[in-house]
Amino acid sequence: MPLRYLLGPMHIALVCIALLGLLVFGLGLSVSMTRNSTNTVIGHVPDPADRLHKLVRAHGNAAEYAPMMAILIWVVASRGPSSWMVWTFVAATAFRYVHAAGMILSPTLARPHPLRFAGAVGTYLAGFALVVATLTV
Repeated sequence: MPLRYLLGPMHIALVCIALLGLLVFGLGLSVSMTRNSTNTVIGHVPDPADRLHKLVRAHGNAAEYAPMMAILIWVVASRGPSSWMVWTFVAATAFRYVHAAGMILSPTLARPHPLRFAGAVGTYLAGFALVVATLTV
């Protein structure tokens, strides 16, 4: 496989989209496994420090943002993006992972966590940049 293909915009976009899918399904599996280990069939304790609560919220948040980001990345990549747009694919994906890590690693969701904050701000900035890219490509 030629190097220019591996570093091409569409390949980078596909990797980012796959990583967003991995995030959503990985968090979903983690929720299911935690439900199994805690004998929690449905719902969760609304304790912001509870592991299942944090996982459910991390999964829910990822499921809210990842699909739209994947669509925007795909649309922009299919239309000949410039290099800043391709870097935005990578940044958007990374920020979703940073946000999820901040939610899971935080002692409690009742207080801010630096990773969660950075992931949220980065998600908004990258998301708006992808919207602008969609309109300008």
